[in-house]
Amino acid sequence: MTAQDIVIKPIITEKSMSGLQDSKYTFRVAKSANKIEIAKAVEELFGVKVAKVNTMHVRGRLKRMGLHTGSTPSWKKAIVTLAAGSKTIEFFDGMI
Repeated sequence: MTAQDIVIKPIITEKSMSGLQDSKYTFRVAKSANKIEIAKAVEELFGVKVAKVNTMHVRGRLKRMGLHTGSTPSWKKAIVTLAAGSKTIEFFDGMI
């Protein structure tokens, strides 16, 4: 898998934006990716040094529309902490 296949998109929420002061960035990642692959992909895409990666599986939520029920797909979230001397990710800089 390439780096673009591993890191799908950034997660921009109130809670994830509060982590930017601590150099913690949140991404939606491929379900099959492990922590080492995620760290290498973020380093390759953004040119930063990763200190650690925390991952979690987000379960899909049940949805109803009238009589029909279904669920949203489950996905994987990664919180990437950058090393102390590393530069920031420019994509997030305009959102603070």
